[in-house]
Amino acid sequence: MQTILAFIVVFGSLVFFHELGHFLLAKRAGIMVREFAIGFGPKLIGINKGETLYTVRLLPLGGYVRMAGEDFDKVELQPGHRIGLLLDREGRAERIVLNQNDRTPDMLYMEVEKADLEKELYIDGYDEEERRVRYPVSRKAIISEKGADTLIAPYDRQFESKSLGARSATILAGPLFNFILAFFIFVILGLIQGIPQDDPIIADVTDDGPAIAAGIEKGDRIVSVDGREVGTWNGFSAIIQDSPGDELTIGVERAGTVEEVSVTPASIDVEGQTIGQIGVLYEPQYEKNTLGTISYGAEQTWFWFKRIFQLLGMLVTGQFTIEALSGPVGIYQATGAVAQAGIFNLMNWAAVLSINLGIMNLLPLPALDGGRLLFFGFEALRGRPIDKQKEGMVHFVGIMLLMVLMIVVTWNDIQRFFF
Repeated sequence: MQTILAFIVVFGSLVFFHELGHFLLAKRAGIMVREFAIGFGPKLIGINKGETLYTVRLLPLGGYVRMAGEDFDKVELQPGHRIGLLLDREGRAERIVLNQNDRTPDMLYMEVEKADLEKELYIDGYDEEERRVRYPVSRKAIISEKGADTLIAPYDRQFESKSLGARSATILAGPLFNFILAFFIFVILGLIQGIPQDDPIIADVTDDGPAIAAGIEKGDRIVSVDGREVGTWNGFSAIIQDSPGDELTIGVERAGTVEEVSVTPASIDVEGQTIGQIGVLYEPQYEKNTLGTISYGAEQTWFWFKRIFQLLGMLVTGQFTIEALSGPVGIYQATGAVAQAGIFNLMNWAAVLSINLGIMNLLPLPALDGGRLLFFGFEALRGRPIDKQKEGMVHFVGIMLLMVLMIVVTWNDIQRFFF
């Protein structure tokens, strides 16, 4: 139960802030947001507020913001449709009822000849006495069909009507909010726990690692590796992990003097990735510094941003295989393990996951935010948008490929953790 709750809180928070970024920038640009959803699949909870439906859905594996004008959003009145209209005080249609069988007082009935519910906002047709009539449509008119109400979206409230800059900002806001969330989590950790000093000081040495064989001792301060100055434990750890099997010359400060030792990190396999280890332990010391938490949050966000990009580069260049990737099952298992280590570790894990989610969504792949931004880039170069049918086909193929990748990664997770 602890693992389930930790996963729901962590993953749900990351998805919420990601979609919140899209939502706020869409509202700022004047785009109508039909639905703000956390999760996919059948609806569990739905609350209508204003023009937006806020929902929580069954599968907590993502979320979405459905904006007016996107696929399957438009409602068109075709010639021959028989509809009912309720008019406001200005004589504008404020409710358009489709498939109306019962006679309702004050409702006007007509057969549609032509209509425009986006730009000119009118309905033209014939009333019950076969007279040609034309009614203006309110910008806030509601279409009612089979008991479901849908607010019409005038063209200037649709996503595609906005400038390239406004559309790009709306899409970019999702990943950006993930980075902002990570920054604030690190700041909160700094305020509550203190700022880890990250000094490259050896807290202890294992009995059987390369470090003890080279003469490294507890309390030693690492000052350099292969002539490069080392100022932080994270920097030192990254060098060691990236150098399995490579002989390194490490500068060690002990009792005020510096000496150099040669160490060859052992090669360790971690979930399909080979990393280096020398058998030393680290124990961070924390310092309370309210003003320093801002720079600490920025430094940690930037550090993990670079680190995740490095890992992606290693995946692309084949330095580790797809088997090292984790999907929802792997994240679930890891979240449970981190949760057992305490709330601070869980918060740190959430921040790293948030950065990872932001970066993954920025990849220029179809169906992801980065893929949409790529098409906006083509639009900027061409001076006109890509054909929507062609773009939709590319995104559809991208979704299918991502689904296949998700299935493969999930199967690897199941094999790794349960068999």
